[in-house]
Amino acid sequence: MQRTGSLRYVTVLALVAALGGLLFGYDTAVINGAIGFLQQHFDLNEQEEGWATASALLGCALGAATAGILSDRLGRKRALLLAAVCFFVSALGTALPRTFLEFIIYRILGGLGIGIASLTSPLYIAEISPARIRGRLVSVNQLTIVLGMMIVFFVNYFIAAYGTTVDRRAIEQYQAEKGDRLDRQLVFQYLRQLAEKQSFRAQKISIGTTQQFVAEQGDVLQVEKVADFLVQHGIKVDTQQLELGLRGMTSWNQTRGWRWMFGSEALPAGALLLLLFLVPESPRFLAQQGRSQAAWEVLARVGGAEQAAIELADIEQTIAQESGSLRQLLEPGIRPIFFVGIALAMLQQVSGINVILYYGTELFKQAGSQIDAALLQNAVVGTVNVLFTIVAIWTVDRWGRRPLMLLGSTGMGVCLIAVGIAYFLQQAETWLLALVLGYIACFALSVGPVTWVILSEIFPTRIRGRAMAFATVALWIANFLVIQTFPIINKHPWLVEKFHCAFPFWVYAAFCAVLFVVVWRIVPETKGKTLEQIERGWLAAGR
Repeated sequence: MQRTGSLRYVTVLALVAALGGLLFGYDTAVINGAIGFLQQHFDLNEQEEGWATASALLGCALGAATAGILSDRLGRKRALLLAAVCFFVSALGTALPRTFLEFIIYRILGGLGIGIASLTSPLYIAEISPARIRGRLVSVNQLTIVLGMMIVFFVNYFIAAYGTTVDRRAIEQYQAEKGDRLDRQLVFQYLRQLAEKQSFRAQKISIGTTQQFVAEQGDVLQVEKVADFLVQHGIKVDTQQLELGLRGMTSWNQTRGWRWMFGSEALPAGALLLLLFLVPESPRFLAQQGRSQAAWEVLARVGGAEQAAIELADIEQTIAQESGSLRQLLEPGIRPIFFVGIALAMLQQVSGINVILYYGTELFKQAGSQIDAALLQNAVVGTVNVLFTIVAIWTVDRWGRRPLMLLGSTGMGVCLIAVGIAYFLQQAETWLLALVLGYIACFALSVGPVTWVILSEIFPTRIRGRAMAFATVALWIANFLVIQTFPIINKHPWLVEKFHCAFPFWVYAAFCAVLFVVVWRIVPETKGKTLEQIERGWLAAGR
């Protein structure tokens, strides 16, 4: 009989479950570096570009909704296994689509895996962890989410850098075989295509203007002259992309690079699938199913035999007092925290975080960076995200949930206001990276990990899966609305003319203020309390 608990054992269990979080981050963020190449490959308009990014979020909402039922009926472990399968199939499917529709279908399937993992991973970790370190271990899930994002940002960067090298060699080979002379007809066609694809922000280039420019260049058309011509008409194009286009060539990243970006997810998805066979089921789920001996054995390995007996008795007493019906969510003691959970989940998303995490590369390109530089800046953002999430892990059980949430929402709002001012003054190229890093640091220190900690703690055991599912579905719906509408708002003619792309960032800053008020006035501190103590506190408050 094991008399003492094993911190190493519970840590290993938490890390395996947190691989679901890593894939959550990997799958959501891979689109960041790939969207530009995907847009070129399938010739997407602004609405389709938003749909390519946001479609996965519909799968996330569906996955989160079904994960509640799955985790409560089949168990947390089996739900995570299903998520791993979805991740693996989606990785291969999004790497090899023949049409944009096929890509969307597999992207939604990946979203289904994200939705299941986003609910089940922190839920499993919360139910397996001792109270004294639960906040820290649940925060590990958020760490793996941002670690997955950082990894894929670097993966995207290195794949794109390889593609840039391939393209440069192709240009050099072209020049060696045909010289520097550009074909007039190819140049004219390329300029017309650029003019047709540009948004309202670019001054339209007429056919006559294009013909006149080509005629004035004489016998030799130079890439530099074409680039200057485009800049004069408000069109920014990556230099190497321009060189390829003027020669009638297609970038390797546009044809193959983005496929490797999506396909790389198959490696961590396969690892999760295999490792999940080595971990036990959640002790609280086992107790709920009447398997008390199995639940005690898991608890004993985590906290020792004596503590296991105490916790098991507490769990069984709490379960006996619960009906397990969805109607219980609206009972006096539960209703307030149910709506608080919904509010926290949605406010985490409408604070604008996923605009940075999904469209970061395009934002840096919009501010004036070349493709390689934008991808590298995005990788720096991912690194800062990881570093400050580590800080959050070491502070969440020391400082408490409320102080971190209040500090983070304030910092995020200030940074977003400053980003808006930089765009409004047309100084985004100078200030964007520093302000985005400040915003990401504040989010990673607080709202990112701590929201998931709170959501994993506040609901009753028997309905925790379904209650958390409602909150997580609300989170993904809010995420979908933000991601689908951002390209439209960011490129709306009147808003751009009046605010110079600042408007959406000021909207997200306003939601940060709302988040601050909700946490300040409503959210209780849960630091150091067992899940059963937290539940009894809410029930007592509702009487």
